[in-house]
Amino acid sequence: MSLQHKPGTSWDEVYTRARSVAPEAFETDHIANLLGGQWSFVGETRPHPLAIDATLIPGPPRIDHDTAVTAVEQAARQHVEWSRVPLEERQRRVQNAVALLREHRDTIALLLMWEIGKPWRIACADVDRCVDGIDWYLQEIERQMQGRTPLQGPISNIASWNYPLSVLVHAELAQLLAGNAVIAKTPSQGGFHALTLCHALMVRADLPVTLLSGVGGDLSDALISSRQLGALAFVGGRSNGRKAASTLADLRRRHILEQEGLNTWGIWNFSQWELLSGHLKKGFEYAKQRCTAYPRYVIQRKLLPDFLATYNDVVSSLRFGNPFAVENADDPLPNFDFGPVISQSKANDLRARYEEAISSGGIPLIHGDLGAGNFIVGQDQSAYVAPACVLNPPTAWSLHHSEPFGPIDSIVIVDTESELLAAMNVSNGSLVASIATDDADLAARLRPDVQSFKFGVNAPRSRGDREEVFGGRGASWRGAFVGGDLLIDSFTDGDRPLFGNFPNGSLFPPNT
Repeated sequence: MSLQHKPGTSWDEVYTRARSVAPEAFETDHIANLLGGQWSFVGETRPHPLAIDATLIPGPPRIDHDTAVTAVEQAARQHVEWSRVPLEERQRRVQNAVALLREHRDTIALLLMWEIGKPWRIACADVDRCVDGIDWYLQEIERQMQGRTPLQGPISNIASWNYPLSVLVHAELAQLLAGNAVIAKTPSQGGFHALTLCHALMVRADLPVTLLSGVGGDLSDALISSRQLGALAFVGGRSNGRKAASTLADLRRRHILEQEGLNTWGIWNFSQWELLSGHLKKGFEYAKQRCTAYPRYVIQRKLLPDFLATYNDVVSSLRFGNPFAVENADDPLPNFDFGPVISQSKANDLRARYEEAISSGGIPLIHGDLGAGNFIVGQDQSAYVAPACVLNPPTAWSLHHSEPFGPIDSIVIVDTESELLAAMNVSNGSLVASIATDDADLAARLRPDVQSFKFGVNAPRSRGDREEVFGGRGASWRGAFVGGDLLIDSFTDGDRPLFGNFPNGSLFPPNT
């Protein structure tokens, strides 16, 4: 089957669409930083290869330390003014921003496809989850703000590249509703064009937002340590999270540090394989490049044959490849499960980690072939990784205690409940975990001792955008918990107790 790039969706065409929406933020060949409410074409821009097919585009315009310091000072002045704006007016402006994001949803989604490799359906879902989530906060914010006041400075947001809308922009809009000015750093790996367009629309709605690009080490003093900040919200890996924590000027200052953990499915005395099949299939979305993906399966020995039959059927049904590849020009964009991983270097790392596991004693159950993917003839495929799975990975494996952030799974076989629990807790805390079992008593026994913040029984768990609280256990999280009412509490002051694992915080909220 010969595939072609969907007409009308080339990088140049999508960039032109974005520039036509927000010419103030997009020049012909580079984008701007947003400083003090004004778009400024400052910073060093370098070529950036897109994972889709290695197309070279201008990278994020990296500012220096002094420019970042000035930007934080300007945001602090914006915060003073914004914190005095009545809640009703804040609601109106955020509602206007949400309407603009909905109006330009398709252009934002196309940018996400190009920049971070999301298939069309998943890119649209990222935008939709953001705006739908904020709709809920718009309805609830009057109740949530009773007895609460904004913090004493703007909120600094440093997030990973994988969910620019449903994580980063969503958090910013909630922070703005709560009366805080916001600062966001663009991820250097991708998403900076989509975020630029989103922030241009937020400025158009008269919201006090700042958007900066730069090297983390150059900007950390300003975006993490500055005493002008009211709080830090960080989403990323444990290494960078530890650096952020060590850089915080005061650990008693409000902070949210979401870090990765090895999320696991435990499978014990289980028979509902068709149910699990659907969960496993959905779990491969976006090549498992998300903090709530499940890359480790801990399986009762006698259930291994049934699990492998189910798992192999799921893997063989996956559709992956270039998310713009169509057979005919008038075909819709394909409904793939995933496209590339974020970069060629990440793909190379995943392949090397797989070979490491096998060479040190792991059993190669699946070693996926890119020949099963959907690609345009002659395109660069260096950032694509086919599904792979290792049985009984060695404990010395570099990914034995951490997540791969890609479509490489591992299976650990256990014989006792104690082994099951130990293998599920191998990463010293995680964001989510689940048990597949027909034994409700077993699930109840395990729940208190599984070191994950959320725990599912015969179902996966996810972040949750509205009423549901989100956080982590062990090394997967530091600071205030978020989600629903606690998201607003985390970015405001008041009499209600603040839940989290930081000085003066109550350790866990109820009903988690």
